[in-house]
Amino acid sequence: MATLKKILVANRGEIAVRIMRTAKSLGYDTVAVFSEADADAQHVKTADEAVLIGPAAVGESYLVISKIIDAAKAVGADAIHPGYGFLSENADFANACEDAGIVFIGPGVDAIKLMGSKRESKIAMIKAGVPCVPGYEGDDQSDEVLIAESKKIGCPVMVKASAGGGGRGMRLVADESELSDAIRAARSEAENAFGNGVLIIEKAIIQPRHIEIQVFADTLGNVVHLGERDCSIQRRHQKVIEESPSPVVDETLRGEMGVAAVNAAKFCGYVGAGTVEFLLDSSGKFYFLEMNTRLQVEHPVTEMVTGIDLVEWQINVAAGEPLPLTQDEIRFQGHAIEARLYAEDPAQNFMPQTGIVLRWNLPNEIEVRVDHGVGEGQMVSAFYDPMLAKIIAHGETRDKARRKLAAALRKLTLLGVTTNKTFLADICQNQVFAQGKATTAFIAEQYGEDLSLNEATPDQEELKIAALLFYLSRHQQAQSKSLELTGWRSGSSVNANIKLTCHDDQIVITINAMEAGVFGGRFEISSAAINVDSTESSDPVTLNTVIEVIDIEESKLTYMVDNVRRTLVFSLHGDRIYLDLLNGNLIVDDITNAPPQVTGGVGSGQLVAPMEGAITDIFKAEGDVVKKGQLILVMEAMKMEHQIKADVDGIISKISTDVGAQVKTKQLLVEIEPDTDNDDE
Repeated sequence: MATLKKILVANRGEIAVRIMRTAKSLGYDTVAVFSEADADAQHVKTADEAVLIGPAAVGESYLVISKIIDAAKAVGADAIHPGYGFLSENADFANACEDAGIVFIGPGVDAIKLMGSKRESKIAMIKAGVPCVPGYEGDDQSDEVLIAESKKIGCPVMVKASAGGGGRGMRLVADESELSDAIRAARSEAENAFGNGVLIIEKAIIQPRHIEIQVFADTLGNVVHLGERDCSIQRRHQKVIEESPSPVVDETLRGEMGVAAVNAAKFCGYVGAGTVEFLLDSSGKFYFLEMNTRLQVEHPVTEMVTGIDLVEWQINVAAGEPLPLTQDEIRFQGHAIEARLYAEDPAQNFMPQTGIVLRWNLPNEIEVRVDHGVGEGQMVSAFYDPMLAKIIAHGETRDKARRKLAAALRKLTLLGVTTNKTFLADICQNQVFAQGKATTAFIAEQYGEDLSLNEATPDQEELKIAALLFYLSRHQQAQSKSLELTGWRSGSSVNANIKLTCHDDQIVITINAMEAGVFGGRFEISSAAINVDSTESSDPVTLNTVIEVIDIEESKLTYMVDNVRRTLVFSLHGDRIYLDLLNGNLIVDDITNAPPQVTGGVGSGQLVAPMEGAITDIFKAEGDVVKKGQLILVMEAMKMEHQIKADVDGIISKISTDVGAQVKTKQLLVEIEPDTDNDDE
């Protein structure tokens, strides 16, 4: 049995913080590793020690095995926990730990190698008698063979990266004409994300449930399962909300899936925590999907219903201890649901977002678990996965857990970066989800492809509040350089016009200070929409609104309108304000004193980077004739591939980037001279 004293966590963000929490509670010293971009990150502040391992890019820091091993040696760490992602399922890393005499808190090298390949693991599971989806797992990886095998199986098919996970390198193909592009995109994304472009083809099971079984094994040959998790709600094949138990799995089916998962673990000589994932069709048949040889993102829901700390079990098993419970001793209580908070915009097809966290407040009045690595002032960059936190609710029944989670999401505040929190809350209140009927097709069926309904749309009151906060800030700044509004005072009683922009709409707000004092005041406010191309107001002008400011304490405004008292959290930075609203994280800009702005916009032929990232492919050259919708280049950001397509018919006049270049948000990449003779239909 190994004697462990100090554990290095080879990861970042919320999972690193979560692992350290358990390790510290067990009496272990903890060590963080961090890139230059993460110098002030929460996992660094949480650890007892932290080692700088390189620049922001993961290929120069978190994914460099030698740097992780050297960091462990430098501080005398005798064990390494890999978390999930990064090197967690890298057999070479596990082997390097073994060679260095460092305990790897995870399965053995052979199991990682076998289950790290979707192709080889599927072949092994067929031998083990575990039900598998029909498909192609052959060695010949030529496009011609992959296309031919796909046609044999028959569309729809799934083109999937053999390595990795998280939905990257995966494409659903509904028509044979899409096969070539899907194979190219899946291979390119897999090579960028995992350094391995090997693909498999599987028959697509339409509208299945995604059910996974948590397994655990010790070094003495004991293997148990800890029930199932339902992970059916996904976008881009990546999980969004998970729960345990599944609303469609009964005791009989749980037993059958549990036995299959335990057999899979035994077949590969597994040790530690692992997850066997299945697809469950409408008839109740289940099929092996893959096995993840690590702790899963969604492991908290299992912890909540079993009362078991899975990280504690991982550490104890790695130290050589036996499993503390037999299968018959494992109990399940209540229901748990987890929501993943991402820095992304559901209104823009879940485009990852970057920015600085300006406000971060947790819903303390609701009993939920929040695993996170978020801190105010933290930069959410394009270098890492956009997941910021996990909110987990537990209740005696599924409905109680669902209501608690929805309320917690509504009350959680994160300003400065657009997130999916309102989208998550809406899912929790969706009737299909509430009835437990959601499949992997849920998001597409309930919200459509563009998800435009999830955009935070301001109403007149919210815009007037934004203008009032700008107004108060101006008067307060005249007395102090501080941006805090505590103790503001307005001595002006004349009207003030403030011009705002929000979602490309412009509006003029007129404010009249009826009564103003140190901590309160009454203001009469009116507004009028204006033409974007002029400064003239257009009708109709809205009715005047009287807003009584009761208090402003740091970033919280308490006010009254029409005898209704409300509280609003905000963050004001210069000419931009962020409002935390029930319908989303609203951003409003004060353009009162801004010079006229000339922008190309959609359909102008000016193609800009949607976010920070790296250019991976350029398919056209200057002088090429292109059609609207034609692929021009591809960029990679936050581990996802983003296609930049022509927005007009025309001729490419300039390409302002190269393959491998790092680009900034809204950086001009390509200019197309529109074809004025070819009108859009």
